[in-house]
Amino acid sequence: MKTLSSILKIALGMLALLLTVTIASAQDATKEKKPSKETLGKYDANKDGQLDNAEKAAAKAGAAAKAKETRQANLDKYDANKDGKLDDAEKANKQADEETAKAAMKAEKKAKKAAKDAGK
Repeated sequence: MKTLSSILKIALGMLALLLTVTIASAQDATKEKKPSKETLGKYDANKDGQLDNAEKAAAKAGAAAKAKETRQANLDKYDANKDGKLDDAEKANKQADEETAKAAMKAEKKAKKAAKDAGK
């Protein structure tokens, strides 16, 4: 009888935990991510500070177009064998270029900060 009671308590505890997690997940799913100031400036046609359904559709279409444009630019630049996709070596070249560009930007930012600090 003690074992049955213990099993029942554990089962109820697990059920309560499961319900808590489910409710928390549902609440997180309903929270919408707010658009950035840049997105609002570009797509908020009625200037109400929010994107309505039509404005959201325009923003989504703009993001899809930009992604397609970026993908095509990457293919044009890195697809050496012109097969329409980047193989591992081509991806490595792209990644190396991105890391070089990131390092250059970081060095430039550091140099500007050093120049600013020296001018004080």
